[in-house]
Amino acid sequence: MPINNSHIDLEEIEKYTIAHYDDNAESFRVGTQDHDVSQNIAALLDVLPKDKSLDILDFGCGPGRDMCVFKAMGHNPVGLDGSMEFCKMAEMQSGCPTLNQQFLELDLEENCYDGIFANASLFHVPSQELPRVLTELHSALRTGGILFFSNPRGNAEGWQGQRYGNYMEFEASELYLEQSGFKIVDHFYRPAGKSRDEQPWLAIVSQREV
Repeated sequence: MPINNSHIDLEEIEKYTIAHYDDNAESFRVGTQDHDVSQNIAALLDVLPKDKSLDILDFGCGPGRDMCVFKAMGHNPVGLDGSMEFCKMAEMQSGCPTLNQQFLELDLEENCYDGIFANASLFHVPSQELPRVLTELHSALRTGGILFFSNPRGNAEGWQGQRYGNYMEFEASELYLEQSGFKIVDHFYRPAGKSRDEQPWLAIVSQREV
């Protein structure tokens, strides 16, 4: 159920959500290592230049599965995750630099990335903080850069076990993105080929125009 954001303890949200991933890092790695997110990777890369190695921030990189794919394709991925355990795994698995930063305490260089790949990560940002986080990601992109994210969809916000989640449908997500300076390029639902009620994931491709 939606909750009253005025009573959200932001420090507690990050503390417990990150602790959940730290405590379950290995089982999460094993459980997700064979997930097929090729549709999501293609959605990001298809709207970026094809003739260069791209600087890509894997936002919420987890154990580093997708960084390995970007690197194998000739790009320059950098990981970011609030979980120190995930950061260690990601660097070991991919050989790429990884930033241990909490989503609500980002310290990103401006105009640094061609693309940001946020697969199953941004939904952990509470709605009251989402405009600020999206604005920071907007600033981290170069002009024309692409933000891709895929999140569980819904109309609820709050705790699910030891993890905090903010679940939105397309219309709400679109509003947040446009207010933060992004233009929607495309959106789709996953997994492909299913009826809408069997597609729990919403994916959105958006662009920094200026």
